[in-house]
Amino acid sequence: MPRPACAEAAISHRPRIAIMGEFSAGKSTLTNLLIGSDALPVKVTATHLPPVWLSHGNATPRGVGLDDVEFDIDLANLSTIPLERTQFLRVERPAGVLELCDIIDFPGISDPNMPAEIWQRLIARADAVIWCSHAVQAWRQSEAAVWDVMPPELRERSFLLLTRMDKLTSERDRRRVLARVRHETDGLFAQVFPVSLTEALAAGDDASAWEQSGARAFMDALLDLVMTLSKLLGREIPAVSAINPADDDQWDEEDEFMPIRPATIEPLHGSRLKQAAPTEAARPGRIVPRRVHAKGTARRPPRPQAPEDELADIFRQG
Repeated sequence: MPRPACAEAAISHRPRIAIMGEFSAGKSTLTNLLIGSDALPVKVTATHLPPVWLSHGNATPRGVGLDDVEFDIDLANLSTIPLERTQFLRVERPAGVLELCDIIDFPGISDPNMPAEIWQRLIARADAVIWCSHAVQAWRQSEAAVWDVMPPELRERSFLLLTRMDKLTSERDRRRVLARVRHETDGLFAQVFPVSLTEALAAGDDASAWEQSGARAFMDALLDLVMTLSKLLGREIPAVSAINPADDDQWDEEDEFMPIRPATIEPLHGSRLKQAAPTEAARPGRIVPRRVHAKGTARRPPRPQAPEDELADIFRQG
């Protein structure tokens, strides 16, 4: 199987994040949380479509055949898409997060309508994977079998997301499941995150609920990963004003565009991603996501520590 695209230094593109897992693991819900809206009807995406490749923009959706030739599709009539001849759907949305990375939403890995060759061919283009696993039946043998054939270099830059943690009603059960999965997947992922996507979606402006859902820890790590991959790919971070123009009043003119310098292409060491995160106070100058503000708290000062701070907002606001 070919190596992921980020291993090829000659190619410069936005980091490509694949979202994978079995049916009903929350893949499309995660995609919707990231981009801030529905990319496609969730039920249709989960059961009747090839992978959906999401990029930034407003272009008309297109299908991409097995020969890499594009063809017209009608999102209002998805049942007409020829699954046996389609590699993926290319869909553009004007979501802020898509200015930083592309998202590839895969159908369930056990989908009988999608031959394994389809996802095997497409995963070769991914730079990282977020694997969603239902907490109630976390990390099944079928999931482990598929992950075992993934390119080994994906492991140190991919996350395992234990979704629907709210279905585990006792704290004891949550601890046991998390401990078991971390033991069974040791060395297979950069990090494992427990999260309730439905609670994250419902959090609104409640900072405590957002953190309790597990979304904050996951989004912080995902932002760090995307920015690290961007440097490895030699890409500059988009201008803050282009991502979040509503907050232009918080920025001085000199702060509007400060790209991260391209880095030498080198392996992304898993040990870096696995390190326990220090407190924000102990990490001056790091990217501090604004996320949400608890009601009654003061607005952030007009001049932040670093322009990259504002980039973190898009992982919360879409």
